[in-house]
Amino acid sequence: MRILSFGHYLQGPAATQYLTDMGADAVKVEPLGGAFERKPLAPDLLPEGRSALFLAANRNQRSLAIDLKQPDGRNAILRLVRRHDVVIENYRPGVMDKLGIGYEALKAVKEDVIYASASGYGPVGPKASAPNQDILAQAESGLIAAAGPFATAPAAVGAAVTDQHAAALLALGVAGAYGRRLATGQGGLVEGNLFSAAVDLQMEAFTTYLNRAPASSPGGMERDARLANWYHPAPYGVYALADDVIALSIVTAEQLCAALKRPELDTLKALDPYRDRDSFARCLAAVLATLSHQEVSAAFTEHGIWFARVSGYDALERHPQIAANQTVVAVDRADGPLRLVSHPLRYDGEVPEPRRLPPDLGAGGRAVLAEGGFGTQEIESLIDRGIVAARGDQTWLDPAPAPVMYP
Repeated sequence: MRILSFGHYLQGPAATQYLTDMGADAVKVEPLGGAFERKPLAPDLLPEGRSALFLAANRNQRSLAIDLKQPDGRNAILRLVRRHDVVIENYRPGVMDKLGIGYEALKAVKEDVIYASASGYGPVGPKASAPNQDILAQAESGLIAAAGPFATAPAAVGAAVTDQHAAALLALGVAGAYGRRLATGQGGLVEGNLFSAAVDLQMEAFTTYLNRAPASSPGGMERDARLANWYHPAPYGVYALADDVIALSIVTAEQLCAALKRPELDTLKALDPYRDRDSFARCLAAVLATLSHQEVSAAFTEHGIWFARVSGYDALERHPQIAANQTVVAVDRADGPLRLVSHPLRYDGEVPEPRRLPPDLGAGGRAVLAEGGFGTQEIESLIDRGIVAARGDQTWLDPAPAPVMYP
């Protein structure tokens, strides 16, 4: 699969990276000044000039820096798309059309193109043209309210979860469309958006809400702060111990009483774990607050109760499954070593290793144009006229196969 990616921020680049991790060949098409995510959002956290957002989602890609507002820049893309299978973009609706490289324009030069478009809200509806971002999608989709308790301690998820999920869904859509094209020769339009991805993240919770029985349901999402969500029975949630904090999965009052052997927990047996969930959580919390992690761990393990220590990133970095799952990969750049989050799946027992480093701006531009049928003089003319900013090709980390040249 060959991809032209007009991606920026996280949704488009991460979708492309999922596919390149699996072997796709992708060109990141950027403005002459570079994509937005090249700019460090937290400059004090990384060495000068490094952007975690860029490093996280742009490996295994080459960079073509080109001025799409120039007619020859647009025409170069129209020529390049003939030799690519997929175009991925996550500009606001209408931007690619204004540049003359929207779906209809590209379909006119390559009928079987797969055009994957990611937006904030989708291509239709009252907010189709409105800007959206991860935190806004979390807010509007109910995700922040559901994380609650909304009235007393509303909190966003501490990562760009809607962006990341939207990217994975878009990559899934591209893979599906590519499979269809291999079977039928038909291209197509794949459309994803942050808002729908944020709702999809909550398919269990929102399905519960949509089909609830109001007469038997507690009101709204309000609950004791320890409970993880509004629709699981107590004590499903997070609890402080005397020296630690744990998350506790689904467990019955009988199991808790047998494991902890504290008479004050006997009252739990008379409570309904759903309708009386707040009282259930408070009673259990009072007991757990007096016990050490060692005591709770021994008791819960003996009785088969599922629980986990609440960890920060320091503990996560040392977690034995990080090494076992090859979750972090170390690579070297000229400006210093990098550690990246690996592709999350295994294929035939192996985690795909990075083939290309996140590219310098314009790295590989000359090679990309040459593969697209541009002659040396044409390429140098585009560079001399400031339409393309090209650098040398990015070094492969491993020996790479020769590019597939389509007829």
